[in-house]
Amino acid sequence: MQSVDLTHHFLIAMPAMADPFFSRTLTYICEHSEQGALGVVVNRPIDLTLKDLFDQLGISSDGEGAQAVPVMFGGPIQLDRGFVLHQPVGNWQSTMVVNEDVGLTTSLDIMRAIADGESPTGLLVALGYSGWAPGQIEHELSLNAWLTVPAAPSIIFELPAEERLAAAMRLLGVDFSSLSDEVGHS
Repeated sequence: MQSVDLTHHFLIAMPAMADPFFSRTLTYICEHSEQGALGVVVNRPIDLTLKDLFDQLGISSDGEGAQAVPVMFGGPIQLDRGFVLHQPVGNWQSTMVVNEDVGLTTSLDIMRAIADGESPTGLLVALGYSGWAPGQIEHELSLNAWLTVPAAPSIIFELPAEERLAAAMRLLGVDFSSLSDEVGHS
């Protein structure tokens, strides 16, 4: 049985995380329930920009700014599908409301709006997502695979990808470099 709701929390991979998909990642949990959890890795850019993604989707964009916006590796599930983490939630065709400020949208209408310069104020585009079966995330937490902290959307939407992990660690008052890669319980 689930004892804690990690929706709108960060999962911070511990240094001993051996899974190459999640080593040194910061994952934003969009949904956590008895059915499992869904999140998006927010600090691992891939070799693709928003402009490249528009081109692949056949969406015309004149925005030069899109060329500089990196697309993130959101996780190992459905790597061919786009996930847009944004604030405000707005009114899009297919949005999971994370909380009153943050949404996760998978429909093309948000991509067209972004291309037309009508994007939400906070925006992160990812390919793929991260998922956990019922009880899996709790089990991984019991093995000290992750640290958790309530999320600060400013870390996702205002900081460059390479600064997000350290910023999330500062929410805990911890320096990532001071963590041991040894796993155990005291």
